Amino acid sequence: MDSIALYTEEIDDLAEAAEELFTQARAFAFRKHSIALLFAEEELDFSALFPLLAEKWHFPIVGCTAMGMLGRGGYFNIGISVLLLSADDCAFAAEMTGALDTGNYREEIARTCRALRDRLPDAPKLILTYGGLLAAEKNVAGDDVVEAITEVAGKDVPVFGGLASDGFSFTGSRVFCDGRSAQNGQLLVLVSGAVEPKFVTINSIENRANFSYEVTEARHNQVFRLGSGTFLEALEREDMAVDKTEVLGDYLLTPFVLTLTRENGDSVEVARNFSRLDHETGAGAFLGAVPEGSILGVGIISRADVQKSVRQAFDRIFEEIGAAGGKYKTLLCHSCCARFLALASNTKEETDAYVDRLPDGIALVGMYAYGEYCPVKGNKTGESYNSFHNFTFTIMAL
Repeated sequence: MDSIALYTEEIDDLAEAAEELFTQARAFAFRKHSIALLFAEEELDFSALFPLLAEKWHFPIVGCTAMGMLGRGGYFNIGISVLLLSADDCAFAAEMTGALDTGNYREEIARTCRALRDRLPDAPKLILTYGGLLAAEKNVAGDDVVEAITEVAGKDVPVFGGLASDGFSFTGSRVFCDGRSAQNGQLLVLVSGAVEPKFVTINSIENRANFSYEVTEARHNQVFRLGSGTFLEALEREDMAVDKTEVLGDYLLTPFVLTLTRENGDSVEVARNFSRLDHETGAGAFLGAVPEGSILGVGIISRADVQKSVRQAFDRIFEEIGAAGGKYKTLLCHSCCARFLALASNTKEETDAYVDRLPDGIALVGMYAYGEYCPVKGNKTGESYNSFHNFTFTIMAL
Protein backbone atom coordinates (compact mmCIF):
# COMPACT_ATOMS: atom_id res chain seq x y z
CA MET A 1 0.00 0.00 0.00
CA ASP A 2 1.38 3.41 -1.00
CA SER A 3 0.77 6.60 0.94
CA ILE A 4 1.59 10.28 1.14
CA ALA A 5 1.07 12.83 3.92
CA LEU A 6 -0.26 16.28 3.00
CA TYR A 7 -0.64 19.40 5.13
CA THR A 8 -1.85 22.95 4.77
CA GLU A 9 -2.14 25.73 7.36
CA GLU A 10 -4.94 27.32 5.34
CA ILE A 11 -8.34 26.98 6.97
CA ASP A 12 -10.26 30.08 5.85
CA ASP A 13 -9.84 30.07 2.07
CA LEU A 14 -10.86 26.50 1.34
CA ALA A 15 -10.27 26.78 -2.40
CA GLU A 16 -6.67 27.69 -1.65
CA ALA A 17 -6.42 24.89 0.91
CA ALA A 18 -7.66 22.33 -1.63
CA GLU A 19 -5.21 23.61 -4.25
CA GLU A 20 -2.30 23.33 -1.81
CA LEU A 21 -3.22 19.73 -1.04
CA PHE A 22 -3.60 18.88 -4.73
CA THR A 23 -0.20 20.43 -5.48
CA GLN A 24 1.52 18.36 -2.80
CA ALA A 25 -0.10 15.20 -4.18
CA ARG A 26 0.70 15.97 -7.82
CA ALA A 27 3.49 13.41 -8.11
CA PHE A 28 1.66 10.73 -6.14
CA ALA A 29 0.77 7.66 -8.22
CA PHE A 30 -2.81 6.76 -7.41
CA ARG A 31 -3.58 3.06 -7.65
CA LYS A 32 -6.83 1.23 -8.33
CA HIS A 33 -8.28 1.92 -4.87
CA SER A 34 -7.70 4.99 -2.68
CA ILE A 35 -8.97 6.80 0.39
CA ALA A 36 -8.20 10.14 2.06
CA LEU A 37 -8.05 10.30 5.87
CA LEU A 38 -8.35 13.90 7.03
CA PHE A 39 -7.74 15.55 10.41
CA ALA A 40 -8.41 19.25 10.95
CA GLU A 41 -9.04 21.88 13.60
CA GLU A 42 -12.64 22.20 14.72
CA GLU A 43 -13.28 25.43 12.77
CA LEU A 44 -13.08 23.57 9.46
CA ASP A 45 -16.22 23.79 7.32
CA PHE A 46 -15.96 20.26 5.97
CA SER A 47 -19.22 20.48 4.05
CA ALA A 48 -17.66 23.31 2.02
CA LEU A 49 -14.24 21.67 1.63
CA PHE A 50 -15.50 18.25 0.53
CA PRO A 51 -16.91 19.23 -2.89
CA LEU A 52 -13.65 21.04 -3.68
CA LEU A 53 -11.60 17.94 -2.90
CA ALA A 54 -14.10 15.62 -4.61
CA GLU A 55 -13.57 17.41 -7.93
CA LYS A 56 -10.24 15.56 -8.25
CA TRP A 57 -10.36 12.85 -5.61
CA HIS A 58 -13.01 10.36 -6.70
CA PHE A 59 -12.73 8.15 -3.65
CA PRO A 60 -13.85 8.31 0.02
CA ILE A 61 -12.75 11.38 1.97
CA VAL A 62 -13.18 10.79 5.70
CA GLY A 63 -11.81 11.89 9.05
CA CYS A 64 -12.50 13.99 12.13
CA THR A 65 -11.66 17.14 14.03
CA ALA A 66 -8.53 17.16 16.16
CA MET A 67 -7.18 19.37 18.91
CA GLY A 68 -3.75 18.95 17.34
CA MET A 69 -2.14 16.97 14.57
CA LEU A 70 1.08 14.99 14.20
CA GLY A 71 3.14 14.92 11.03
CA ARG A 72 6.60 14.16 9.78
CA GLY A 73 7.57 17.73 10.60
CA GLY A 74 6.23 17.60 14.15
CA TYR A 75 3.18 19.02 15.91
CA PHE A 76 0.57 21.26 14.24
CA ASN A 77 -2.26 22.97 16.12
CA ILE A 78 -3.88 24.58 13.07
CA GLY A 79 -4.75 23.61 9.52
CA ILE A 80 -5.66 20.43 7.69
CA SER A 81 -3.70 17.18 7.60
CA VAL A 82 -4.43 14.44 5.06
CA LEU A 83 -3.16 10.89 4.64
CA LEU A 84 -3.71 9.43 1.18
CA LEU A 85 -3.68 5.63 1.01
CA SER A 86 -3.70 3.88 -2.36
CA ALA A 87 -3.25 0.29 -3.53
CA ASP A 88 -4.03 -2.14 -6.32
CA ASP A 89 -4.26 -5.10 -3.95
CA CYS A 90 -6.40 -3.47 -1.22
CA ALA A 91 -9.93 -2.08 -1.27
CA PHE A 92 -11.64 0.49 0.96
CA ALA A 93 -15.28 0.99 1.91
CA ALA A 94 -16.35 3.90 4.14
CA GLU A 95 -19.61 5.04 5.73
CA MET A 96 -20.88 6.78 8.87
CA THR A 97 -23.63 5.47 11.11
CA GLY A 98 -26.59 7.53 12.17
CA ALA A 99 -26.61 9.16 15.58
CA LEU A 100 -25.73 6.57 18.20
CA ASP A 101 -27.27 6.12 21.64
CA THR A 102 -27.46 3.27 24.14
CA GLY A 103 -30.62 1.96 22.53
CA ASN A 104 -29.51 1.69 18.90
CA TYR A 105 -25.72 1.51 18.71
CA ARG A 106 -25.43 -2.25 18.17
CA GLU A 107 -28.00 -2.26 15.38
CA GLU A 108 -26.55 0.85 13.72
CA ILE A 109 -22.97 -0.41 13.82
CA ALA A 110 -23.97 -3.89 12.66
CA ARG A 111 -26.03 -2.48 9.78
CA THR A 112 -23.23 -0.20 8.65
CA CYS A 113 -20.52 -2.86 8.93
CA ARG A 114 -22.54 -5.37 6.92
CA ALA A 115 -23.30 -2.84 4.21
CA LEU A 116 -19.62 -1.96 3.92
CA ARG A 117 -18.58 -5.59 3.88
CA ASP A 118 -20.89 -6.15 0.90
CA ARG A 119 -19.00 -3.45 -1.03
CA LEU A 120 -15.65 -5.21 -0.64
CA PRO A 121 -14.37 -7.97 -2.91
CA ASP A 122 -13.34 -10.09 0.09
CA ALA A 123 -13.43 -10.15 3.88
CA PRO A 124 -12.08 -7.11 5.77
CA LYS A 125 -8.60 -7.32 7.26
CA LEU A 126 -8.71 -3.99 9.13
CA ILE A 127 -11.30 -1.53 10.41
CA LEU A 128 -10.52 2.15 10.92
CA THR A 129 -13.06 3.98 13.05
CA TYR A 130 -13.57 7.46 14.48
CA GLY A 131 -16.37 8.62 16.76
CA GLY A 132 -17.73 11.68 18.49
CA LEU A 133 -17.17 12.54 22.14
CA LEU A 134 -19.26 10.19 24.27
CA ALA A 135 -19.83 11.92 27.59
CA ALA A 136 -23.57 12.42 28.11
CA GLU A 137 -25.78 9.97 29.97
CA LYS A 138 -27.23 8.21 26.91
CA ASN A 139 -24.02 8.19 24.85
CA VAL A 140 -22.25 4.93 24.13
CA ALA A 141 -19.05 4.02 25.94
CA GLY A 142 -15.95 3.49 23.81
CA ASP A 143 -15.71 -0.17 24.83
CA ASP A 144 -19.26 -0.77 23.66
CA VAL A 145 -18.44 0.63 20.23
CA VAL A 146 -15.38 -1.62 19.90
CA GLU A 147 -17.33 -4.64 21.14
CA ALA A 148 -20.16 -4.01 18.68
CA ILE A 149 -17.74 -3.70 15.75
CA THR A 150 -15.87 -6.83 16.80
CA GLU A 151 -19.12 -8.83 17.11
CA VAL A 152 -19.88 -8.16 13.45
CA ALA A 153 -16.38 -8.28 11.96
CA GLY A 154 -14.89 -11.02 14.14
CA LYS A 155 -12.23 -10.89 16.84
CA ASP A 156 -9.43 -11.49 14.34
CA VAL A 157 -10.13 -8.21 12.49
CA PRO A 158 -8.19 -5.41 14.22
CA VAL A 159 -9.96 -2.13 15.04
CA PHE A 160 -7.93 1.10 15.09
CA GLY A 161 -8.88 4.77 15.42
CA GLY A 162 -9.98 7.30 17.99
CA LEU A 163 -12.49 9.81 19.31
CA ALA A 164 -12.63 13.15 17.55
CA SER A 165 -11.34 16.03 19.68
CA ASP A 166 -11.51 19.81 19.81
CA GLY A 167 -9.83 22.62 21.72
CA PHE A 168 -11.13 21.32 25.07
CA SER A 169 -14.52 22.92 24.56
CA PHE A 170 -15.94 19.35 24.37
CA THR A 171 -18.64 20.64 22.02
CA GLY A 172 -16.87 21.10 18.68
CA SER A 173 -15.67 17.58 17.90
CA ARG A 174 -17.09 16.05 14.71
CA VAL A 175 -16.52 13.12 12.38
CA PHE A 176 -16.53 13.42 8.58
CA CYS A 177 -17.56 11.04 5.82
CA ASP A 178 -17.64 12.41 2.29
CA GLY A 179 -20.18 15.25 2.42
CA ARG A 180 -21.49 14.45 5.90
CA SER A 181 -20.42 15.81 9.27
CA ALA A 182 -21.77 14.67 12.66
CA GLN A 183 -21.05 14.92 16.36
CA ASN A 184 -22.34 11.52 17.43
CA GLY A 185 -22.03 9.30 14.39
CA GLN A 186 -19.39 6.58 14.08
CA LEU A 187 -17.16 6.60 11.00
CA LEU A 188 -16.26 3.12 9.77
CA VAL A 189 -13.68 2.26 7.11
CA LEU A 190 -13.30 -1.41 6.18
CA VAL A 191 -10.10 -2.44 4.41
CA SER A 192 -9.67 -5.74 2.58
CA GLY A 193 -6.88 -7.31 0.58
CA ALA A 194 -3.13 -7.44 1.18
CA VAL A 195 -2.96 -5.54 4.45
CA GLU A 196 -1.13 -6.80 7.56
CA PRO A 197 -1.11 -3.95 10.08
CA LYS A 198 1.20 -3.84 13.08
CA PHE A 199 0.26 -2.06 16.30
CA VAL A 200 1.93 -0.52 19.31
CA THR A 201 -0.02 0.70 22.35
CA ILE A 202 1.70 2.26 25.32
CA ASN A 203 0.48 4.39 28.22
CA SER A 204 2.22 6.90 30.42
CA ILE A 205 0.82 5.93 33.83
CA GLU A 206 3.66 4.86 36.07
CA ASN A 207 2.65 6.70 39.24
CA ARG A 208 -0.48 5.92 41.26
CA ALA A 209 -2.38 7.84 43.93
CA ASN A 210 -3.46 6.26 47.21
CA PHE A 211 -6.92 5.41 45.87
CA SER A 212 -8.21 1.84 45.61
CA TYR A 213 -11.87 0.78 45.68
CA GLU A 214 -13.82 -2.23 44.47
CA VAL A 215 -16.57 -1.40 41.98
CA THR A 216 -19.62 -2.91 43.69
CA GLU A 217 -22.33 -1.54 41.38
CA ALA A 218 -21.88 -0.46 37.77
CA ARG A 219 -23.61 -0.53 34.41
CA HIS A 220 -21.47 -0.24 31.29
CA ASN A 221 -19.63 3.06 31.72
CA GLN A 222 -21.53 4.23 34.82
CA VAL A 223 -20.23 3.48 38.31
CA PHE A 224 -22.83 3.79 41.06
CA ARG A 225 -21.04 2.37 44.09
CA LEU A 226 -17.46 1.91 45.24
CA GLY A 227 -17.21 -0.36 48.25
CA SER A 228 -20.15 0.29 50.57
CA GLY A 229 -20.82 3.86 49.43
CA THR A 230 -21.64 5.79 46.30
CA PHE A 231 -19.03 6.85 43.78
CA LEU A 232 -19.58 10.46 44.85
CA GLU A 233 -19.01 9.61 48.50
CA ALA A 234 -15.70 7.94 47.65
CA LEU A 235 -14.53 11.05 45.84
CA GLU A 236 -15.54 13.23 48.78
CA ARG A 237 -13.73 10.92 51.17
CA GLU A 238 -10.56 11.32 49.12
CA ASP A 239 -10.94 15.14 48.87
CA MET A 240 -11.35 14.99 45.08
CA ALA A 241 -13.30 17.54 43.01
CA VAL A 242 -17.07 17.00 43.17
CA ASP A 243 -18.56 20.46 42.58
CA LYS A 244 -19.26 20.05 38.85
CA THR A 245 -21.39 17.78 36.69
CA GLU A 246 -19.23 17.80 33.54
CA VAL A 247 -15.81 16.94 34.94
CA LEU A 248 -13.87 15.65 31.95
CA GLY A 249 -11.51 18.63 31.89
CA ASP A 250 -10.98 18.53 35.66
CA TYR A 251 -9.80 14.91 35.71
CA LEU A 252 -7.78 14.68 32.49
CA LEU A 253 -4.46 14.45 34.34
CA THR A 254 -5.70 12.01 36.99
CA PRO A 255 -7.02 9.02 35.05
CA PHE A 256 -8.80 6.15 36.75
CA VAL A 257 -7.07 2.81 36.19
CA LEU A 258 -8.46 -0.72 36.26
CA THR A 259 -7.81 -4.23 34.96
CA LEU A 260 -10.32 -5.79 32.56
CA THR A 261 -10.61 -9.57 32.76
CA ARG A 262 -11.43 -11.52 29.61
CA GLU A 263 -13.61 -14.63 29.40
CA ASN A 264 -10.53 -16.82 28.92
CA GLY A 265 -8.96 -15.51 32.15
CA ASP A 266 -6.61 -13.15 30.35
CA SER A 267 -6.46 -9.51 31.45
CA VAL A 268 -5.48 -6.07 30.20
CA GLU A 269 -4.93 -2.90 32.20
CA VAL A 270 -6.69 0.19 30.90
CA ALA A 271 -7.17 3.81 31.92
CA ARG A 272 -10.50 5.61 31.92
CA ASN A 273 -11.47 9.26 31.52
CA PHE A 274 -13.94 10.34 34.20
CA SER A 275 -16.44 12.53 32.35
CA ARG A 276 -19.66 13.16 34.27
CA LEU A 277 -20.83 13.22 37.88
CA ASP A 278 -24.49 12.73 38.75
CA HIS A 279 -25.11 14.51 42.05
CA GLU A 280 -28.59 13.02 42.46
CA THR A 281 -27.61 9.36 42.22
CA GLY A 282 -23.96 9.72 43.24
CA ALA A 283 -22.85 7.91 40.07
CA GLY A 284 -19.86 8.67 37.87
CA ALA A 285 -19.76 8.17 34.09
CA PHE A 286 -16.61 7.30 32.15
CA LEU A 287 -15.71 7.31 28.47
CA GLY A 288 -15.04 3.57 28.71
CA ALA A 289 -16.53 0.60 30.51
CA VAL A 290 -15.87 0.00 34.22
CA PRO A 291 -17.23 -3.44 35.16
CA GLU A 292 -18.43 -4.57 38.56
CA GLY A 293 -15.82 -6.39 40.60
CA SER A 294 -12.87 -4.48 39.17
CA ILE A 295 -10.54 -2.52 41.42
CA LEU A 296 -10.51 1.16 40.55
CA GLY A 297 -7.37 3.19 41.16
CA VAL A 298 -6.13 6.64 40.15
CA GLY A 299 -3.06 7.30 38.06
CA ILE A 300 -0.98 10.45 37.90
CA ILE A 301 0.24 11.71 34.52
CA SER A 302 3.66 13.36 34.39
CA ARG A 303 5.56 15.07 31.60
CA ALA A 304 8.55 12.76 32.07
CA ASP A 305 6.38 9.64 31.74
CA VAL A 306 4.79 10.98 28.53
CA GLN A 307 8.19 11.63 26.97
CA LYS A 308 9.52 8.23 28.00
CA SER A 309 6.52 6.26 26.78
CA VAL A 310 6.29 7.82 23.32
CA ARG A 311 9.99 7.16 22.71
CA GLN A 312 9.46 3.55 23.76
CA ALA A 313 6.50 3.28 21.36
CA PHE A 314 8.57 4.44 18.40
CA ASP A 315 11.50 2.23 19.40
CA ARG A 316 9.16 -0.74 19.17
CA ILE A 317 7.49 0.18 15.87
CA PHE A 318 10.80 1.10 14.21
CA GLU A 319 12.15 -2.31 15.20
CA GLU A 320 9.08 -4.02 13.74
CA ILE A 321 9.03 -2.19 10.41
CA GLY A 322 12.80 -2.45 10.11
CA ALA A 323 12.57 -6.22 10.37
CA ALA A 324 9.97 -6.22 7.57
CA GLY A 325 12.49 -4.95 5.02
CA GLY A 326 10.66 -1.93 3.61
CA LYS A 327 7.19 -3.47 3.48
CA TYR A 328 5.65 -0.80 5.70
CA LYS A 329 5.38 2.74 4.34
CA THR A 330 2.82 4.37 6.62
CA LEU A 331 2.53 5.22 10.31
CA LEU A 332 -0.82 6.40 11.71
CA CYS A 333 -0.53 7.69 15.28
CA HIS A 334 -3.00 8.74 17.96
CA SER A 335 -2.18 10.33 21.28
CA CYS A 336 -4.53 11.12 24.15
CA CYS A 337 -5.27 14.81 24.73
CA ALA A 338 -4.36 14.34 28.40
CA ARG A 339 -0.82 13.57 27.34
CA PHE A 340 -0.77 16.90 25.52
CA LEU A 341 -1.86 18.68 28.70
CA ALA A 342 0.92 17.00 30.66
CA LEU A 343 3.47 18.50 28.27
CA ALA A 344 2.36 22.04 29.26
CA SER A 345 4.11 24.53 26.97
CA ASN A 346 6.47 21.91 25.52
CA THR A 347 4.04 20.80 22.84
CA LYS A 348 6.69 19.29 20.58
CA GLU A 349 8.16 16.85 23.07
CA GLU A 350 6.10 13.90 21.84
CA THR A 351 6.99 14.54 18.22
CA ASP A 352 10.66 15.00 19.15
CA ALA A 353 10.63 11.25 19.77
CA TYR A 354 10.44 10.58 16.03
CA VAL A 355 11.08 13.67 13.83
CA ASP A 356 14.81 12.97 13.47
CA ARG A 357 14.42 9.19 13.38
CA LEU A 358 11.79 8.48 10.73
CA PRO A 359 13.13 6.23 7.97
CA ASP A 360 13.08 7.62 4.46
CA GLY A 361 9.94 6.87 2.51
CA ILE A 362 7.67 6.64 5.58
CA ALA A 363 4.54 8.80 5.67
CA LEU A 364 3.40 9.73 9.18
CA VAL A 365 0.08 11.33 10.12
CA GLY A 366 -1.63 11.49 13.50
CA MET A 367 -3.89 13.38 15.85
CA TYR A 368 -4.67 14.03 19.51
CA ALA A 369 -7.83 12.14 20.47
CA TYR A 370 -10.25 12.04 23.41
CA GLY A 371 -9.89 8.24 23.38
CA GLU A 372 -8.05 5.64 21.33
CA TYR A 373 -9.11 2.38 19.66
CA CYS A 374 -6.26 -0.10 19.25
CA PRO A 375 -5.63 -3.82 19.73
CA VAL A 376 -3.69 -4.65 22.90
CA LYS A 377 -2.05 -7.88 24.01
CA GLY A 378 -3.30 -9.69 27.09
CA ASN A 379 -1.06 -9.89 30.16
CA LYS A 380 -1.21 -13.69 30.36
CA THR A 381 -1.62 -15.15 26.86
CA GLY A 382 -0.26 -12.43 24.58
CA GLU A 383 -3.45 -12.69 22.52
CA SER A 384 -4.58 -9.42 20.91
CA TYR A 385 -7.90 -7.84 21.88
CA ASN A 386 -9.64 -4.91 20.23
CA SER A 387 -9.82 -2.34 23.02
CA PHE A 388 -10.71 1.24 23.88
CA HIS A 389 -8.06 3.28 25.70
CA ASN A 390 -7.44 6.59 27.36
CA PHE A 391 -4.01 8.12 28.10
CA THR A 392 -2.24 6.03 25.48
CA PHE A 393 -0.03 6.62 22.49
CA THR A 394 -1.01 4.25 19.69
CA ILE A 395 0.72 3.52 16.38
CA MET A 396 -0.41 1.48 13.40
CA ALA A 397 2.03 0.57 10.64
CA LEU A 398 0.68 -0.20 7.15
